[in-house]
Amino acid sequence: MDRLNIQVEGLRVTSDNIFVERFELGGAGPTVAVKDCIDIAGKRTSVGSEALSEAPPAAAHAAVVAALIAGGARIVGKTNMHEFAYGVTGVNRWLGTPVNPNYPGLIPGGSSSGSAAAVAAGLVEIAIGTDTGGSIRMPATCCGVFGLKPSFGRVSREGCIPADSSLDCVGPFARDVAGIETAMALIDPTFVPAGRPASVRIGWVESSADAEIAEAVLAELRRSGADVVPVDLPGLGQAFEAGITIMAAEAWSTFGDLVEDPRIGADVRARLLGASKVSAAQLAEAEKVRTRFVAAVDQALAGVDALALPALPALPPALDDLGDAARMLRLTSLIRPFNVSGHPALAIPLAGRPIAIQLVGRRNDDETLCAVGARIEQGLAA
Repeated sequence: MDRLNIQVEGLRVTSDNIFVERFELGGAGPTVAVKDCIDIAGKRTSVGSEALSEAPPAAAHAAVVAALIAGGARIVGKTNMHEFAYGVTGVNRWLGTPVNPNYPGLIPGGSSSGSAAAVAAGLVEIAIGTDTGGSIRMPATCCGVFGLKPSFGRVSREGCIPADSSLDCVGPFARDVAGIETAMALIDPTFVPAGRPASVRIGWVESSADAEIAEAVLAELRRSGADVVPVDLPGLGQAFEAGITIMAAEAWSTFGDLVEDPRIGADVRARLLGASKVSAAQLAEAEKVRTRFVAAVDQALAGVDALALPALPALPPALDDLGDAARMLRLTSLIRPFNVSGHPALAIPLAGRPIAIQLVGRRNDDETLCAVGARIEQGLAA
């Protein structure tokens, strides 16, 4: 990709900012980029923050990195990200913000901004990110690539920051579902791609998405040849709020001791200070919501191959129109709930627009979800 430069309110946004560090490691297989919250032996894991810029290099590979190398993949660098993986825009004022290759001027999305941009720019075949509140599906949608949040616990998080999370999942970006499946087979030894179904039955979930977004996604689903039927999924909004609460409590536990470090970005500091106020009672209520929502998603999946709804409720904003934090958080209102429930979720981009179909599958049946996604991808390409 040709080098791009965009100046927006003092932000440095260039194709040079996709990678934190370039190097080569591993075999001659698919080229892979790895998000900078995942340990690679001998490399510093800065989690996108100047506050960790002097941390010692990792002593060992994260489990997912070891699996990539064992599978013959060629890792070519660590990718930029939203600081502490605690933001949805992908803007990083210390490392610079990765340009959005397909939609320059729009946010690349966070927190796995560099990983999505690396795939969209054609710099790698596969990229690895993490998704705690939509951090794979959000940038995948913004940059026009495919992204999978696997079932919670399906891919090892050993060697990732944060070390402990009840929401976070390691997962891949690629330019098609076949690439997602290749990546999953590398990072999850139990993943075996499923055969493509001749037909699929999709449960359409009504949501708070803008009308133009919902109509575009529903129209493309129908055009793909899928049998689309309405399904009821109660508690989506409550699960979104619960996800914010749980993520805040866990972020404060991991990064709270750094909140006074002057090198932390103002947006992340503000979110951490807000996170410090989450009470035990609020967290307990969020866990009750989680229990109810898991059951609701399982019930909604009865009789269909997958659920579908837009990945984002609105178009991604421009870099010079970021607005307030609440507006940015709303962008995760349809993706964050499935971190709470733990179900696998796949973002399928629509051609020529920063809009994506989000497919949600049964827990620990990521293979079937990918097969359904491939069938829809095939129908859209016809």
